[in-house]
Amino acid sequence: MRILVTGFEPFAGEQRNPSAEVVECLPENGSGFEVIKLILPVVRRKASTAIQNAVEKFRPDVVLSIGQAGGRAGISVERMAVNLEDYRIPDNEGSQPSEEPVIPGGPDGYFCTVPVKQMVSNIQAAGIPVQQSLSAGTFVCNHVMYATLHFLAEKYPTIKFGFIHIPYLPEQAADKPGVPSMSLEVAVKAVKAALSAVTNKGETYE
Repeated sequence: MRILVTGFEPFAGEQRNPSAEVVECLPENGSGFEVIKLILPVVRRKASTAIQNAVEKFRPDVVLSIGQAGGRAGISVERMAVNLEDYRIPDNEGSQPSEEPVIPGGPDGYFCTVPVKQMVSNIQAAGIPVQQSLSAGTFVCNHVMYATLHFLAEKYPTIKFGFIHIPYLPEQAADKPGVPSMSLEVAVKAVKAALSAVTNKGETYE
């Protein structure tokens, strides 16, 4: 099985983005897995185009995108994306759409096509705080989710897509009193557990 795993570069003045660091820490091969890594710009259309180009090039079986959700206390396995862009802050090229569709004329939303509940169960079994989430926000993460699911639905309906949000790293939260965080080691463990859920053949990704 070939899996494309993506993370994001830092944004909003941060020097680090845990999603990129998790991707960089993942082994490129596991039991039954080949992992292709891609770090995306926090620029709405450039990010979704980069995923689409990688899908065309590598034809993965699964695409799993990872993003940072500062303020959340645990892993969030996202369930759906909405056709809405309403940015609280600009992206890394200064774009800040307000109440715009991701895809004009597209459906109101798309559900992720990976086994969300099994991913949550696997992460829980690893002893890591996790929840199923019904909102990926309306920033670049949601843009990537919606645009990719729309692209796959139209061109590659057999390719599965999922999205995971992870908290700040402890170093990022150090100057944010009361804001939760998660170590890179634990976040990597959670993503490995999630990856083990994307196949029904019982393989594990260690």
